[in-house]
Amino acid sequence: MDSGKSVIDIDSIRKEFPILSRGANDRPLIYLDNTATSQTPSTVVDAVVDMYEHHKANVHRGVHLLSREATDMQEATRRRVAAYINASPEEVIFTRGTTEAINLVASSFGQRFSEGDEVILTVMEHHANIVPWQLLQSQRGIKVRVVDIDDRGVLNQEQYRSLFGPRTVMAAFCHVSNVLGTVNPVKDMIAVAHGYGVPVLVDGAQASPHLNLDMKDLDCDFYAFSSHKMYGPAGVGVLYGRRDLLESMPPYQGGGEMIRHVSFEGTTFADLPFKFEAGTPDFVDIAAFARCFDFIERVGMVHIAAHEHELLDYATERMLEIPDLRIYGTAPDKSAVISFNVGDIHNYDLGLLLDRLGVAVRTGHHCAQPLMERFGIQGTVRASFAVYNTLEEVDIFISALRKVTAMLS
Repeated sequence: MDSGKSVIDIDSIRKEFPILSRGANDRPLIYLDNTATSQTPSTVVDAVVDMYEHHKANVHRGVHLLSREATDMQEATRRRVAAYINASPEEVIFTRGTTEAINLVASSFGQRFSEGDEVILTVMEHHANIVPWQLLQSQRGIKVRVVDIDDRGVLNQEQYRSLFGPRTVMAAFCHVSNVLGTVNPVKDMIAVAHGYGVPVLVDGAQASPHLNLDMKDLDCDFYAFSSHKMYGPAGVGVLYGRRDLLESMPPYQGGGEMIRHVSFEGTTFADLPFKFEAGTPDFVDIAAFARCFDFIERVGMVHIAAHEHELLDYATERMLEIPDLRIYGTAPDKSAVISFNVGDIHNYDLGLLLDRLGVAVRTGHHCAQPLMERFGIQGTVRASFAVYNTLEEVDIFISALRKVTAMLS
């Protein structure tokens, strides 16, 4: 198997991530928890430091130089995001993350839902794309309908189509499963929903680090993703929304920045996108977020994807040599994540002992308890890969996993 080094220079890329050179429990750090959060290159960290040291002032309305600079940097990031996802800047709302973006849609767009209206979800959703709709279920009496999967982790598209009816008001599903790695055919699923006149929200948290995003091509109504999963700072997310829908929605939160005029007789609201950005934003990290797109575009998403799939294929092949190891999620063309268990060993025990050998993986239900129930398990160990991981790290991981399973068997 050829190394990704023939396409991208992994050694140079790794040097951009200083954390990868530190140790963990007196061993080299093998970081395989990228689905939860990816590491951050020095260019992004430098941008954060530069903001704090040279440009820190509250954005918008300030007439002084620092405020104008900080505002320009935040709005430059908005334009950068818009260009990256093929949208208009006013359709890009900054949030604290994917979770807040989904809650924004559920809380605001959901105000038009009535008792008996139906929202279609899938069994593979993250809790962030389940609980907000359940809150509407208790508040407004809507019904949540759920699409099942087969044992590979592939959505039942026939069932998905069958769930649409006269009371369907929203379909909301992930682009990529954070547990299974399944890449859903979201463009086709959006077209099906639109055929019934139903708007769609896509949870793109796991897609944004691995796939090119084009809102016009997908034709989705809402799309949510997070900075910290795509090599960026924590605490910043994006909600893309179709302009006509955003304009028709009431504000999500009230306060400064999102208003045009306030009086005790009534308040009028600002134009998009500011109507949905109440209070002081995380303007420091938003400004630094722009550097993530520089990094991704410099390396090239096609090369990132190819390298990650090489790691996925190699790791999968080696892991299946381990007795009693079961992988959850075997859909074709899946993303670079492997969720697994070994025999009756508890996933937490596996993760804890792997950590002692320097290997960082995620354990538990991964905020996807309905999916765990679908497979009849409490949780899994999850190893997930990013562009800076190497085949050598996979070998170390496999060696550690063999050691740990022998110890616990």
